[in-house]
Amino acid sequence: LSPGATMGCFTFIKVMMILFNLAIFLGGGTLLGVGVWAKMDGQSFLNIFGTLSSSVLQVVNVSYFLIVIGAILLVIGFLGCCGAQKESKCLLMMFFSVVLIIFIAEIAAAVVALVYTGLAETLLTAVVTPLLKEKYGVDGTLTQVWNVTMREVHCCGLNNYTDFTGSYWYQEHESYPVPCLVGGSLPLARPHLRGCLLQGCFDQILEEIKTNAGVVGGVAAGIAALEIAAMAVSMYLYCQLDQK
Repeated sequence: LSPGATMGCFTFIKVMMILFNLAIFLGGGTLLGVGVWAKMDGQSFLNIFGTLSSSVLQVVNVSYFLIVIGAILLVIGFLGCCGAQKESKCLLMMFFSVVLIIFIAEIAAAVVALVYTGLAETLLTAVVTPLLKEKYGVDGTLTQVWNVTMREVHCCGLNNYTDFTGSYWYQEHESYPVPCLVGGSLPLARPHLRGCLLQGCFDQILEEIKTNAGVVGGVAAGIAALEIAAMAVSMYLYCQLDQK
């Protein structure tokens, strides 16, 4: 390519890099704002978005999730946009490094999720079950998140209803949480558990993820492709600045 064509290509990619990362920056700011709103006024957030979001999304503490994702997108957008606009090799390399770290972390998480599902359940049980026993009914945020989760996913506890056996809630009310109880009677050996949902939320969520595996895989592939393209473009600009 002639020097003019090379410069024109560099300028075009630079502008696209700025616009793309400006969109990421604005999107990150929006998610961060929504996350802070959800944290400050969680009930209003659930009232508006609760029926629209899938039951899987309601399992996590949405406010913290949005805040973390929004902050990460803000950093990525800022580094990419300023790095391209100022033609800063340092910022471009930082942008490349951050996206690369996220990309590697996503691959590692996917491998762990596929290979170590049983281990993940064991670790979650070790962490979540004591929390349910001690904090459900005490911590308002945790109680609200689990109530929404159990109602929407139609489950009880992480593993099953026994996660609440001997818990603070059970000792105070001598019963399992309301979302665990259904109107109909199940053929249970112990009468005091008649009508209690037996399935745990972990298995229910896994089942729902498997049901939507195609959509989840497509979204993951799309995100991965964008990340690879972003790294390639940032490295191209970095190398062109070397030549300049």
